[in-house]
Amino acid sequence: MPLQKPWRDLDRGTVASAPDRPGVYELTDSSGTVQSVGHGVLRDELKTALAYDDGERVRWTETHTLEQAQELAVDHRERLE
Repeated sequence: MPLQKPWRDLDRGTVASAPDRPGVYELTDSSGTVQSVGHGVLRDELKTALAYDDGERVRWTETHTLEQAQELAVDHRERLE
């Protein structure tokens, strides 16, 4: 089950607008195939993804804690398999 959020281009503007809060994110390639699911402090995670050119587009959902983000990411990865 994908995250129910809109896709955004992974660029500087998107990273700047990302919340400085814990959450789960998906990265896709240019064809829209999910390449990875990650979790952590969203702005920091997306800065790293942008620096390493890990994807073309991104979407995310915020959580209240890093632990909640980790649990949601694990569950999300299992649903994608």
